Amino acid sequence: MAVKLGLHISDFTWPNGPSRLGPELADVAAAADEAGFDRISVMDHLWQISMIGPPEHEMLEAYTALGFLAARTRRAKLLTLVTGVTYRDPGLLAKAVTTLDVLSGGRAMLGLGAAWNEEESRGLGLFFPPTAERFERLEETLQICLRMFHGEDGPFEGKHYQLGRTLNSPQPISRPHPPILIGGGGEKKTLRFVAKYADACNLFNSPDVERKLDVLRQHCENEGRDYDTIEKTVTLALDPGAEGENVERLVAEATRLAGMGFTVAHGGMAGVTELKKFEIIRTQVLPAIEAL
Repeated sequence: MAVKLGLHISDFTWPNGPSRLGPELADVAAAADEAGFDRISVMDHLWQISMIGPPEHEMLEAYTALGFLAARTRRAKLLTLVTGVTYRDPGLLAKAVTTLDVLSGGRAMLGLGAAWNEEESRGLGLFFPPTAERFERLEETLQICLRMFHGEDGPFEGKHYQLGRTLNSPQPISRPHPPILIGGGGEKKTLRFVAKYADACNLFNSPDVERKLDVLRQHCENEGRDYDTIEKTVTLALDPGAEGENVERLVAEATRLAGMGFTVAHGGMAGVTELKKFEIIRTQVLPAIEAL
């Protein structure tokens, strides 16, 4: 099976500044959609993260940005990669993803993780409990979102969240629900939650990525889950080069990952506002991948 591509937009410090950010983001999203990208994601951060740039660099709020992207695209799925579970209470999160799904015509996904950026959270006064509690909240949030996506409107009584009525109207368009993707490769909890609750995982393209898949397979066996029903996505830099000089390397890497069982390669593109690169993806990269 050919690997699909997903575009991750994580840097909004673009040459023409904030005044042109809206029109340029619209152009990037439309170009990715037309080129054949299967999905488009943004980070769920409020400051830029240290792996990309200083915190003072421009960052857009995730669900506002995804709503904007929904209006500028026709076919690509839309998601965060991924939402920190402590940033929004579960009822509000389920409602935000449902709204995105309805307004995009059934193209929303819920990307979710346990959160990690303590500096950002403390800086803006966001709730940031210890690691063990964040994972407890992640599991309860998964349970609540699934209930709300399926129209169960009774109360929820958890250790950390108590909801009097999980009403969610309108319901999502996606069936059976907007796909849930859990990001991260934690072997004891994260991948177990993937096996128990999620439709997809996202792993880093690291030397131990095959072992992570083996761990997920074992969790699936423990949970009575069919491993093959989980979509495996993996990070991959997607820059084809200004003149297509990276196409051969990109296709080779996507082919290697497909051999492991990954069906989506999802990552950023250097110089993402250079729209010519999307034409190279459309005319050279995707046809080469599909021909394999």
